[in-house]
Amino acid sequence: MQVQELTFNVDGLQFAAQAWGNPEHFPVLALHGWLDNSASFFALAPLLNNVYIVALDMAGHGQTSHRLGSFPYNIWEDVAEIFSIADQLGWKKFALLGHSRGAIIATLAAGTFPERISHLGLIEGILPEPTRSEDTPEQLARSIEGVKAQSAKTLSLYPDISTAIKARERGMFPLSFAAAKALTERGMKRVDGGYHWSTDQRLLVPSAVKLLPEQMTAFIARIRCPISLVLANDGMPKLFPKYSDSIDAYSQVVVTRMPGGHHLHMEREVTNVAAVLNPFFSKRD
Repeated sequence: MQVQELTFNVDGLQFAAQAWGNPEHFPVLALHGWLDNSASFFALAPLLNNVYIVALDMAGHGQTSHRLGSFPYNIWEDVAEIFSIADQLGWKKFALLGHSRGAIIATLAAGTFPERISHLGLIEGILPEPTRSEDTPEQLARSIEGVKAQSAKTLSLYPDISTAIKARERGMFPLSFAAAKALTERGMKRVDGGYHWSTDQRLLVPSAVKLLPEQMTAFIARIRCPISLVLANDGMPKLFPKYSDSIDAYSQVVVTRMPGGHHLHMEREVTNVAAVLNPFFSKRD
């Protein structure tokens, strides 16, 4: 399936995206995870039937601009950008497909303007890490200090793409060569002496304020569309033992658990993920 490159302008920021499928087919906006990019969907998108998938390089990732200023990246800022891009595509109503951080943002978006979202497909994400209201002052302090620390850091320099791919294979979530190659080639920029990651380093800074569990519940309660969540046995439930228990509180979320790691939609388990999402997206009003 041929991939099309798209660009959008949102408040002076240039957003890059990749699209798969026929623009006349069912619209799906895909949102990748933290420090990834639109290549996150290179294996899954061609397996999804009768849909037009537009996968964004979200702000500060891949080939999209970095946000202005010196502030950290807060997930609610992405919500307005998502709907601005949907408007530019002419989509009044569309589906969301999110992985990890992108899944959390997709859930916020679906709760913010529920009338515009037809389906919410989630992979390895729906809720942010739990926090408490009494931790808010310390969270803000960590964020402010984090911005200062990141601004003083020197970016890693790689002599060639191959070296960067090897580093990505051994990242926080280990990846196969094919998955690491896809993300790396989309997420590097050429500089004197080699290559840097194009990612905005402020994405490594803690959020200024985190949403409380009660606030996330309010967003999920407003969602009107069906919700399908795919969880990997060696992914979020393994990293956070109480993750599954917190999701079980939301009866409207249909959860499918399967073998694999956090990036199972990019690995050999991708056919299993597609087998869940194809019937999910095919059910229309």
